[in-house]
Amino acid sequence: MKNLSFHGKKVLVRVDFNVPLDANHRITDDTRMRAALPTIRMILDQGGAVILMSHLGRPLKKKRPDGTLDVEAFTLRHLVEHLMEITRASVHFADDCIGTTAASAAQALLPGEILLLENTRFHEGEEKGDPAMAKALASLGDIYINDAFGTAHRAHASTAIIASYFPPENRAFGLLMDAELANAARTMDHPERPLVAIVGGAKVSDKILLLENLLEKVDGLIVGGGMAYTFIKAQGGSIGQSLVEDDLLDLARQLIEKARAKHVRFLLPPDSLIADRFAPDAETRIVPTAEIPDGWMGLDIGPEAIASFRAMILEARTILWNGPMGVFEMPAFATGTLQVAQALAEATAGGAFSLVGGGDSVTAVNQMGLADQVSFVSTGGGAMLELLEGKTLPGVAAIRDQDLPAKD
Repeated sequence: MKNLSFHGKKVLVRVDFNVPLDANHRITDDTRMRAALPTIRMILDQGGAVILMSHLGRPLKKKRPDGTLDVEAFTLRHLVEHLMEITRASVHFADDCIGTTAASAAQALLPGEILLLENTRFHEGEEKGDPAMAKALASLGDIYINDAFGTAHRAHASTAIIASYFPPENRAFGLLMDAELANAARTMDHPERPLVAIVGGAKVSDKILLLENLLEKVDGLIVGGGMAYTFIKAQGGSIGQSLVEDDLLDLARQLIEKARAKHVRFLLPPDSLIADRFAPDAETRIVPTAEIPDGWMGLDIGPEAIASFRAMILEARTILWNGPMGVFEMPAFATGTLQVAQALAEATAGGAFSLVGGGDSVTAVNQMGLADQVSFVSTGGGAMLELLEGKTLPGVAAIRDQDLPAKD
């Protein structure tokens, strides 16, 4: 978008304003809204008008018992006042995202003003990628900008299909989307080495494609969280009642062997903080990860694991982190995740490039106040995961691809 001229243009911008609201419909975290500000301001400062499209929640899956939409719970109208505050611009609201209401509001929009369209997911055509809905949305503006990285892995009407109604010179990535893609490419495609990936979370099954793709690219791989116990058991360890996916033991052994064949340093936690039950006030102890007694479960990495992981992190020049090291939601089992976040910040201060992507990993650096001490924090959990898995994101392909679906 840096190469486009927005003066006198009406610019359709797909943003990710899927922000959390409290019981009184007040925004509790405006991070996603603020992330879109640079793109919005660039257009306004050049004398363009901004038409914002976004979804909020899953209203069609949360219909009332009588089958009607709960508009009050999912309307983007709740965001208007705050949007005016953070943009310092005049913000209008359209009660629909397509149809005569949206068309009239878009036509009346003046340069320097913002129009926020109603929740795109009030229409079934959004998630179905309906060309008719995409065409109706496209008719509202002169230029299409996709700045919603968090939904780039969805082939929805407003995130991908709409791009086919704009010529290549009138569609582009927003500044946030561009930064997400550039930082992912810097990490995966042309990293400064050694490249170390830290992968956590509950299940191996959620990260199979990620692990397989990483083993083609990294110099070191750290595996923590609940998924580590499947690897430990696959090697003959005793894991007590720890989370395990028995149907993936063979795959775990194959991944370990792949790492060995490719000379990738593969670290599992040598020790674990175990508990006698899944509760914040459970009795705990530190034991070797391969020697967890019956009736106990691993809920966090232990001090030896923290030291081992930390050493590899501090040796790295490029670091990717996706997923927590333990049951991060419970403070008693959050130490491993927090220590990894601290090590990441230290490595970054020493000149390494660090990318954090994935809900709990992002939460960890935010809670510790370290978000500004790592190189880049991704705004898209699912989208970043699919990008790191090597998948093509529909929202990205729609902007880049010259052979898009034909218009109806």
